[in-house]
Amino acid sequence: MAVSEPLIAITGASGFIGRALCARAASRAQPVRALVRDRRRAAAVLPPGVEIVETELETAGVAELTRALAGVEALVHLAGRAHVLDERAADPDAEYRRANVDVTATLAEAAVAGGVGRFVFASTIKVNGESTTPGRPFRPDDPPAPEDAYARSKHAAEVVLGRIAQGTPMLPAILRLPLVYGAHARGNFRRLVDAVAARRWLPFAAIDNRRSLLGLPNLLDAIDAALRPSVVAATGAGTAGRHVHLIADAGPVSTPDLVRAIARALGVEPRLIAVPVGVLRLAGGLIGRAGLIDRLTRSLEVDSTSFTRATGWQPRPFAIDAAMLEPLPAR
Repeated sequence: MAVSEPLIAITGASGFIGRALCARAASRAQPVRALVRDRRRAAAVLPPGVEIVETELETAGVAELTRALAGVEALVHLAGRAHVLDERAADPDAEYRRANVDVTATLAEAAVAGGVGRFVFASTIKVNGESTTPGRPFRPDDPPAPEDAYARSKHAAEVVLGRIAQGTPMLPAILRLPLVYGAHARGNFRRLVDAVAARRWLPFAAIDNRRSLLGLPNLLDAIDAALRPSVVAATGAGTAGRHVHLIADAGPVSTPDLVRAIARALGVEPRLIAVPVGVLRLAGGLIGRAGLIDRLTRSLEVDSTSFTRATGWQPRPFAIDAAMLEPLPAR
């Protein structure tokens, strides 16, 4: 007798990562329940066979979400308020807390009540900090050092998830992600792709940094690994970082090399000019883009070995092809 695949639920299923995860699951006949805000929009982008449940996570209570998770074996929590480049909220911390901390807490309580066995939470490497020194990548047991409202909310969500899961059968797996690239990516990666495609001159040739990135296929493989019941119980990096792992491609890349890789995939010549890093940082401060320039010029390396030891996951090296640069269709 064939053993049926367990049901997994995915929040944020119509987003960049969620829709790719749903497509992979559907290709394997893995039953998926998508928890989304807009049923019509989700139905337009998700593959046939995905069960769609419309729910407003920020206002839903534990009872409603427990019903939404009925029969679910594992939950992948991707939804949340992402890092906002041009922040306009009067109280950013409150906005992030409502979307990222409060929702995670309610989902965790509902998952425990509903008997969900595994809870995979997509966090951010920004919980560790904004940059690393040469030869010292971030590790799961490093003291958290979030510097902005987004990172603080993700760290708080990690803490509340661990607290709610403690002493229950539910096993959490917290994955801190660097910049994720792939087809339909938005944010800073999309802006860089658009700039290269438009053949704009980019003043990055003098930057000598090392950034860990995460290709979408590597991330999907990591989520698969985190969902395996035989390995989730082994996750963790000591008491301080219990259930926390950092994941990234095998080997970092510099900002100029990222531009060159994008240009090769697009079939255009990279247009890079050398502007001293100090000048870039000065200009970034003057135009209110100091944080963006820091991310482009500083190093941020990630040590993924704890997750490899726990799960057997083996990341592939950084690589970009034309299919990974497809823009997300207009909403």
